[in-house]
Amino acid sequence: MTQAMIACADPRAAEAGLAILENGGNAVDAAIATAAALNVVDFANTGIGGDMFALVWMANEGEVAALNGSGRAPAAATREYLLRQGHETMPLRGPLPVTVPGALDGWRRLLDRYGCKSLGELLEPAIRLARDGFAINQRMVEAITECADALKHCAAAASVFLPQGKPPRTGALIRQPELANTFETVAREGIESFYHGKIAEAIHAGFRNAGGLLQQADLAAHTGEWTMPLESRYRHVTLYETPPNTQGLALIEQMNILEGWDLAALDPVERITRQIEAKRVSFADRDAHITDPAFANIPLAELMSKEYAASRRDKMALNPVAHMVDAGVFEQRPADTTYLAVVDSDGNCVSFINSLFQGMGSCFMPPGTGILFQNRGIGFSLDSNHINCLEPHKRTMHTLNPLMVLQDGKPYLVMGTIGGDQQTAGSQQVLVNHLDLGMEIEQAVAAPRWRCDTGRALYLEPLLDQEHGAALAQRGYTLEGSDTFFGGAQVIRIDPTSGQRSGASDHRVGGKALSGCKTGS
Repeated sequence: MTQAMIACADPRAAEAGLAILENGGNAVDAAIATAAALNVVDFANTGIGGDMFALVWMANEGEVAALNGSGRAPAAATREYLLRQGHETMPLRGPLPVTVPGALDGWRRLLDRYGCKSLGELLEPAIRLARDGFAINQRMVEAITECADALKHCAAAASVFLPQGKPPRTGALIRQPELANTFETVAREGIESFYHGKIAEAIHAGFRNAGGLLQQADLAAHTGEWTMPLESRYRHVTLYETPPNTQGLALIEQMNILEGWDLAALDPVERITRQIEAKRVSFADRDAHITDPAFANIPLAELMSKEYAASRRDKMALNPVAHMVDAGVFEQRPADTTYLAVVDSDGNCVSFINSLFQGMGSCFMPPGTGILFQNRGIGFSLDSNHINCLEPHKRTMHTLNPLMVLQDGKPYLVMGTIGGDQQTAGSQQVLVNHLDLGMEIEQAVAAPRWRCDTGRALYLEPLLDQEHGAALAQRGYTLEGSDTFFGGAQVIRIDPTSGQRSGASDHRVGGKALSGCKTGS
């Protein structure tokens, strides 16, 4: 029997999802169980206090569906209010940058449309992990340590993550009994309890008492939505991305630009230069156009067209060394997220991303809930002329963007990369490594990466720096070292001939790709 496979950032979560697959669940059931377990063991990056997006391929339907599980700004969240409070930009932590969390509603929509297991069964591994506890790894210790000052301002969060008032040591046991209680309530009473019931009441009270803007009415009004994915050809494959309000368009534009060159034939420095510049110009378009489509007319057809990519590429090709195209200035959005890929033995595929945005999100936890909330609201601007200016009920531009790649009309790669602004650049590099340079998928994920942010600042992982750093610096880039996050990718490849699955879990996040077989239905 063809094996099922899960790739994600933590082996314990992969095991939770694999157990669902091995007991008759499908890829959607496994994705939800894995995401719930990650809420516990990857708590700094993901959870039901955040948002999610997914691409789904069900073998019996033969098409890619896109789910937008992102939330909106609270009704009381206005630019004028924050300016009166003395904020010139969106605050980073605390209750004010919190937007409505859409993750649980997204899980429900996935389960209602495609799942075959009960929500209670899917949440059981997460409940057990939260109640019994687990040994914390170094990556989570670092996340807590970085946010310790902000966590101290929230007693509920500090009680979980700062035992004895300081970050725990690597290997210490972390228990989250209130989160376990919340999951048990959701399993017993349904996801409605989060948006309309007693969990919603506790959330409302917590934000009201802390001076936040999120109210019970905002939760009750939330709706996720099924959308049409973005679709674009790249060489012999077809890319599927999530549409606005996500930055998926940026990856499409990058690949459209790069398609005009024989990348494998280029000198490595020349190729990397063009890859970097493709990212930079796509981000100028991203930041000029991508927002909640309910609040703006986004010229998607033009931005996704091969003709538009050619016009951008021609400017770069005139002299990409001496005259790098003006990409504008885009704001650096470092972020921590979790991504997971699932392919079951029937060929169903889920590309799934769930996030609190920055590490530990807002660092705010309403008492009695165990839920860390996202700080996705920092994607808004307080500049009235900015396309992502804060408005009530608006979704901000989202860095989250899962990816699926089809070959000859069938899934070939189920993949995604975490890391905020690095998500599209990370995925671009993996795709080029595999599709253009012929690397096996594990090698394509492990290969050293670059990251570019504002202006001409360029970060290189050590091996890339050793080999090409000096030559890239001569081309006008300012090398900033390797003290940054280069994105964590998870990929499942499905062999077009045999159907065999092979997984690659990025060493940068310590994840795992596990395989198994379905044993029942």
